[in-house]
Amino acid sequence: MRARSALGALTLAVLLAGCSRKLEDCPPVPSAQPVDSVLLAFLSRARAAHHAADRAEQAGDRTRALQLLSELVHGPIPGAGAPPVEAREVLADTRARLADLSSQSSDFDAADAHLRAGLELVPETGYFRGHLFEVRGVVEERRGKALAAQGDEQGAAAANQRALDALEQAMAIQADVIRGATPATDAGAP
Repeated sequence: MRARSALGALTLAVLLAGCSRKLEDCPPVPSAQPVDSVLLAFLSRARAAHHAADRAEQAGDRTRALQLLSELVHGPIPGAGAPPVEAREVLADTRARLADLSSQSSDFDAADAHLRAGLELVPETGYFRGHLFEVRGVVEERRGKALAAQGDEQGAAAANQRALDALEQAMAIQADVIRGATPATDAGAP
């Protein structure tokens, strides 16, 4: 079963927002499930939070960007105990961004916590899980540089090895995602 993406839900919302009040003027809905206004509200809130965080980063205010994104992950989430796939993917992606921002400030403990929380949200093989491992590799690269600057060559080497391991794991996950989306070819075809 392929998971619907957050982008797919947003595309559907845009399509539906463009139709008039007459039902016959609306495009066909791709699934039999009704549009969930709570999920759409969450996705809209997430987009707004990321745009606001972008603005804060552009202004050089990483602390504000972290605050805005933290409000999203700690705020109301549709489905409470069992959020829909789209919400879990958005939260995992937000956790990856929080980890990246935290590691830019050398807060490696916070970065690790965000990565663990993100991985719990997306336990299945998919883009978002692979992206979290990619960010883990970047976080470990930064940790290695920080340790090397402190003169801890052994710690830096260990962090650099963890970075390489995480990046290789990201590559393997994303290769699985690509293979899963690529139609099988006929073994006898040229």
